[in-house]
Amino acid sequence: MTAEMSRVLVTGATGFVGPRLIGRLLETGAEVWAGVLPDEPAGRVPAQARQLPLDVRIPESIAQAVAEARPQVVFHLAAVGVTEPTIDPRAALIVNTGGAVLLMEALSESGVGRLVLVGTCHEYGPRQALEGLDPLNFYAASKAAAWAFARAYWRTCALPVVVVRPFQVYGPGQPAHTLIPSAIRAALNGEDFRMTAGEQARDFVFVDDVVEGLLACACVPAIEGTSIDLGTGEAHSVRQVVERIWAMTGASGRILAGAIPYRPGEVMHLVADAARTARLIGWRARVSLEEGLRRTIQAFGEGEQSA
Repeated sequence: MTAEMSRVLVTGATGFVGPRLIGRLLETGAEVWAGVLPDEPAGRVPAQARQLPLDVRIPESIAQAVAEARPQVVFHLAAVGVTEPTIDPRAALIVNTGGAVLLMEALSESGVGRLVLVGTCHEYGPRQALEGLDPLNFYAASKAAAWAFARAYWRTCALPVVVVRPFQVYGPGQPAHTLIPSAIRAALNGEDFRMTAGEQARDFVFVDDVVEGLLACACVPAIEGTSIDLGTGEAHSVRQVVERIWAMTGASGRILAGAIPYRPGEVMHLVADAARTARLIGWRARVSLEEGLRRTIQAFGEGEQSA
């Protein structure tokens, strides 16, 4: 079956990916409900979306949102700890695992056509064998637990859920303290940039490509119960990416590689199985790292992100 996307609910609507996903859904003509924490500013959410108060920690809040939106497709992006791997384990469990379970319970008898549950590439840990998960921090562990519940709901309740694991997503609008925005800001301001030795190999994937991958995961038939990587299939070291930003901006500051120690349990190699993803959903990333960095640097110049 192919899920219809005329009524869509997006949780985590105010994050990095959420507003761009909502904007793209609106372009397709979908009616979009944006789940926003009751006390959270929602200025980044496109105005055409219908905002709903939604706290995934509260069963009644989820039930009310599902009842009002009556979604055919749900994108579950709400999470804590995305850029904080040292997050308190209880918070990760309550929001990332418990919130996903509460949402799946609410949707299990709703007639939803597809739930796209967003995980993380860090669930793989150092092994990165297909479905061979080995998370090394609490955020990744909570996401791996949500994946296990998703498989159980698919098997026991026939919930049409697809788990998506984005890799190193970047682009305009990314939180300022993360790697690429921090490096661009330092480069444009002529500042030195303190970083780890930068040997970590990562699959950097542009945010607009990730949005298209999420849409594909919502629409492609007969992939329920599956986990999908969203990445380019190419590895670049963190050091290489920072050096490329320096070259593209003509930065005068120094790259202080090794000034910051690696985080405990740092995974040194994470690359998507892009060929498998292409076979399953017909999607491949289109934006090269060079082009994606150019667009992100340009966004700083245009004020989309403050340098």
